[in-house]
Amino acid sequence: MASRFNPAKADARWQKIWDETGTFRAADESPRPKAYILEMFPYPSGRIHMGHVRNYTMGDVLARYRRMKGFEVLHPMGWDAFGMPAENAAMERGVHPGEWTWANIATMRAQLKRLGFGLDWSRELATCDPAYYGHEQALFLDLFEGGLVYRRQSEVNWDPVDMTVLANEQVIDGRGWRSGALVERRKLDQWFLRITDFADELLTGLDALDDWPEKVRLMQQNWIGKSRGMRFRFRFAVPPHSGEAGFEVFTTRPDTIFGASFAALSPDHPIAQALAQRDPAVAAFIAECKKGGTTAAELETAEKKGYDTGLEVVHPLDADWRLPVYIANFVLMDYGTGAIFGVPAHDQRDFEFATKYGLPIRRVVAASAEEADKPVEGEAENGDGVIVNSRFLDGLDVEAAKAEVVLRAEADGWGEGTTVWRLRDWGVSRQRYWGTPIPIIHCETCGTVPVPRDQLPVKLPDDVAFDIPGNPLERHPTWKHVACPKCGGQARRETDTLDTFVDSSWYFIRFASQPGDRPYDQGVAQSWLPVDQYIGGVEHAILHLLYARFWTRALKRIGRLEVDEPFRGLFTQGMVTHETYRAADGRWLNPDEVETQDGRLVEVASGGPVETGRVEKMSKSKRNTVDPEPIVDQYGADAVRWFMLSDSPPERDLEWSEAAIQGAWRFVQRLWRLTAEGLGAAEAGGIENAPLRRKLHQTIAAVGANIEALAFNKAVANLYELANAIEKAPPSETRREAIEVMIRLVAPMVPHIAEEAWAASGGDGLVADAPWPEADPALLVDDKVTIAVQINGKLRDTLTAPKGSPREALEQMALASEKVARALEGKPPRKVIVVPDRLVNLVA
Repeated sequence: MASRFNPAKADARWQKIWDETGTFRAADESPRPKAYILEMFPYPSGRIHMGHVRNYTMGDVLARYRRMKGFEVLHPMGWDAFGMPAENAAMERGVHPGEWTWANIATMRAQLKRLGFGLDWSRELATCDPAYYGHEQALFLDLFEGGLVYRRQSEVNWDPVDMTVLANEQVIDGRGWRSGALVERRKLDQWFLRITDFADELLTGLDALDDWPEKVRLMQQNWIGKSRGMRFRFRFAVPPHSGEAGFEVFTTRPDTIFGASFAALSPDHPIAQALAQRDPAVAAFIAECKKGGTTAAELETAEKKGYDTGLEVVHPLDADWRLPVYIANFVLMDYGTGAIFGVPAHDQRDFEFATKYGLPIRRVVAASAEEADKPVEGEAENGDGVIVNSRFLDGLDVEAAKAEVVLRAEADGWGEGTTVWRLRDWGVSRQRYWGTPIPIIHCETCGTVPVPRDQLPVKLPDDVAFDIPGNPLERHPTWKHVACPKCGGQARRETDTLDTFVDSSWYFIRFASQPGDRPYDQGVAQSWLPVDQYIGGVEHAILHLLYARFWTRALKRIGRLEVDEPFRGLFTQGMVTHETYRAADGRWLNPDEVETQDGRLVEVASGGPVETGRVEKMSKSKRNTVDPEPIVDQYGADAVRWFMLSDSPPERDLEWSEAAIQGAWRFVQRLWRLTAEGLGAAEAGGIENAPLRRKLHQTIAAVGANIEALAFNKAVANLYELANAIEKAPPSETRREAIEVMIRLVAPMVPHIAEEAWAASGGDGLVADAPWPEADPALLVDDKVTIAVQINGKLRDTLTAPKGSPREALEQMALASEKVARALEGKPPRKVIVVPDRLVNLVA
């Protein structure tokens, strides 16, 4: 063996062999137990980043380990390739989105292969490929025929620069997440998926996801948002000109009904819209509201604004009590009924509104009855307590008061207890080109007509231009014009494309089964599903994961799949972080643009001073990214992989450091040196090293258990300990065996050096195909214990003794210690206290 490991040669050689032999190609028909390991597939932005490297290294270690444990492993890779960045690139660079996307895919594929990931590239897919999105269109039609797709007019978040609809989560501080433009509210005809039909089962299904992080389950639970409350009608004291008798409200706090001081309508409420038809001032106020925030979270922090309609409603429990009716910017039409009653003392939004408009603030919940007259000042109080100032409810606790109000409302016929959900149907229409065309045709005679199955895929036209903002499909001269499949008359294609979250809601099924004539073979797909371990960022905890769960259940409902949940296990890894650097003029600097001179940081180009900022997630905006490619060039793939696994628990952030990657490189070389020296040395035949053998088998068990638990940093620590033990051990057959076994133990983490060492040691075939070593259970029980020796309670020495040693033997060992003898100054102890297997305490 060479004296040093050369990754420049070894990496490429073994990657080629894995590729040529199809080492990681999964066989659907294999009799071995199946394991499906999947990392969230990347968006092909142009280059991989350190976050990708960490994510895919974790999944690769688990996949390689499971293969060695005897599983048939599916570990695929693909590309989440549709979306606005490609269109933005088309506008900025004058290239077609497809050309930009496919070039990026080629670059990133080559970069991933250089890291030696054991991926089944035969199943590679890209969501922008008609071979993929044509099947997605077929599934959309399946859901359409199953009654789970519909079209209606809806108010949307409209980005006036990107000229597209945005989901609430894509609106940040009232601005589009990509363009930064102030978002507007518009009404458009939109396609929806009936995710709300599955709200209850999506919620209860979380209870069975034991291998998901609790924080993710809680985030989904809150997003689904099941609320138990009461729905009732307010009656107008004097009906408006339009003749409505009143309006319905929903509340989760009927116990606070005697604290009401106003009622409020959403700007989009039908009554508010009717008032706007007759009153320009109302219309102007509603127009102003549409320029503000569009999400519930933003409306919480925005200034609360209202318009007094001059109307009043009658309190349902007191015919002589009138409440003014406002139109308010913080009331959302898509939650509850689009109308509320305000209780300023116990809701912060209502408190701010009442304070601004001089409305009463009545306490109806207090810590005790004695505090009934204590004013509510500064902010609302939303804690529990007893009901006060509420007539027949006084003295009840909150839950009892809720039940009493609902009981009276139902008995008197003005309201009823009910359940509502925060979850809304999924609007999937996007007014952009680079997405899956919705397979629908609009005919003036026949209405909405599905595209015939034999005409799928509906492909995107290539001859489009991006010189004008908006959707190129809408203004394409020919693409949208088509004959109606029913009547043959003139019709037009749907020009909206699907939300890219649709693409990622079923890709894991297509990975499992890829027939050419249908989206998947149900039997084959079900043999792999659900995914055993899914790995990705916590930023996808709500939307992607919820939509994938919905899609799986929707396919089951229409008989296309017999799986409830897509992902059995979920792991959300931490981010890769780095220091940030700023020049004197405020510019963010890349780490490559900074160097140390005379103990201080300076900019390489100018020599000017550099300010070190916080350690933050690597991002292009802060320019604190490190390109993996030159690091791989310098240190090799194994050193990069080892660093990603070793320096931090995988669920926590990992700070990039040059010193740490150099440390990983040194360990790779140390591993090679240990292997070369140990396998090449003349071993002392027949000599048994029992302590090393015990350490070896304990390491086999520990590394396997820690990989299964995704505790990769602990597995790395186990391997460091074994390497230390081997280095200290004298030559023996046991030492040689330990080295050969360690090659297999490190193979999932540093596969290139493992293959090189395996071949050099005479191993059969590839180490990637070798079985995981079996630990001897008899050697996992430690028969030695460490005994603490104290004098007057102060630690003086430690001893290693056989487990279960008698008290007398431990006492003699302690007294024989030189450290103890010096501390006692030759005098015998007055008393000896022995705790078997733990402690000897000498009282001097």
